[in-house]
Amino acid sequence: MFLILTFVFTAIFAFILIKLLKKDKWKLPSKPFPKEWRSVLLEKVNFYNALNADERKQFEYEVQEFLLNHRITGISTKIDIVDELLVAASAVIPIFGFPEWRYINLYEVLIYPSAFNEKFETTGPDRRILGMVGTGYMDGKMILSQKALHHGFANDTDKRNTAIHEFIHLIDKSDGIIDGVPSLLMEKPYIIPWLDLMQKKIAEIYKMKSDINPYGGTSQIEFFAVVSEYFFERPKLLTKKHPELYYILEEVFEQNMIDRDVENGKSVLGRNTPCPCNSNKKFKNCCGSVHYAES
Repeated sequence: MFLILTFVFTAIFAFILIKLLKKDKWKLPSKPFPKEWRSVLLEKVNFYNALNADERKQFEYEVQEFLLNHRITGISTKIDIVDELLVAASAVIPIFGFPEWRYINLYEVLIYPSAFNEKFETTGPDRRILGMVGTGYMDGKMILSQKALHHGFANDTDKRNTAIHEFIHLIDKSDGIIDGVPSLLMEKPYIIPWLDLMQKKIAEIYKMKSDINPYGGTSQIEFFAVVSEYFFERPKLLTKKHPELYYILEEVFEQNMIDRDVENGKSVLGRNTPCPCNSNKKFKNCCGSVHYAES
């Protein structure tokens, strides 16, 4: 029965994607990636900094593609291109090993100023939620706290990134159910070992013998999202502390994060620094020209 359901969901996913593309509803980038956008990625996104030149072009293309096909709306807060780029980067990072992936189950990302409650209120009591994938009448939407969005990229050591966490949930949901088992990405031989390993690691969290965010111990659903944050933020630490987890996630996401020096930090760019786009120009005369007057 499991194999039949997996086949059905995969077929539905492929059918919807083909239908969207044939009707020209899915937009593809046709313009060069703006230099000011590249500056934002260099200054704020470790993952982007850890890519080689060709990979950065792919990342930029996928960021553009995401922004062309998904609305990002501020609710009781103003948003700018930095907010939009951080949302798009959060979406691209977990599916970077799958260039053909499309978030066809997402239409809009709503940005709230800070934490909210289960009634989506941004004032009053019980405001503990930082991100959410919508269900029911909110299906096709994601809600993110603006503060949490920025904190996820500002803090490089806490193994947490709320926006990536929610996009992991969305990936998990793509096979029809959020259950901590991303069937569209995970090959069958890994499913049973993954389920066993999750239970083992959740038990360690309960016994307070783990450095994994305790929120991951609340369910298989949250465990998958929490350890995925860990995988993309601190891969070297994850392989040291939890090698089995690391290598299964490496197979799931088809990304060798150990070889990417994401823990080395973001680019510190001065006006006369060589531009990281390898143009052999100074930053002020290339990607950073939007920030500096020519001299």
